[in-house]
Amino acid sequence: MSHKSQLIAERVASLAGGTLDARYLGYFDCFNRQLFYEAHEVLEDLWLGDRSGPDGAFYKGLIQLAGAFVHVGKQRPQPAAALLKLARGNLAPCAPVRHDLEIEPCLGLIAHWLARLEAGAEAWCLTDTTAPWLVLRAAGAGVTGPSGDREKSRGVETSPTGVPPAP
Repeated sequence: MSHKSQLIAERVASLAGGTLDARYLGYFDCFNRQLFYEAHEVLEDLWLGDRSGPDGAFYKGLIQLAGAFVHVGKQRPQPAAALLKLARGNLAPCAPVRHDLEIEPCLGLIAHWLARLEAGAEAWCLTDTTAPWLVLRAAGAGVTGPSGDREKSRGVETSPTGVPPAP
């Protein structure tokens, strides 16, 4: 196991004990730290056990969302857009809320990033201020925002663009 994988495993383990699966929470923790590949990997473990179950498409949509941002980070707009569209198709039927995640802001994030991808290279580069982020609406869910501030994990700052609000 790589050093990075060990750190992710430790972070996920630290999220255990609540009502939501630690791997699910780990997805958001990684996603909000711009560790999109790791977010995908963490949630894939949960999805594999529920591919055909009631949450299979939901988890698949979140995995596709993280995968899209792996491609954004590598400046691959076409695969990113394709995964965003697949994520939208899997997440939309889960509205309004699934496992404390409000779906409409996720769909807004997808629409925003699809528009950015279509606008051209400079408009879709990831920076600390433009990186997407997701929050759960359950207060104290244990998932931190990009700055590590637990207050940003409560969902009240959810933006349709997926861009973190100004402090």
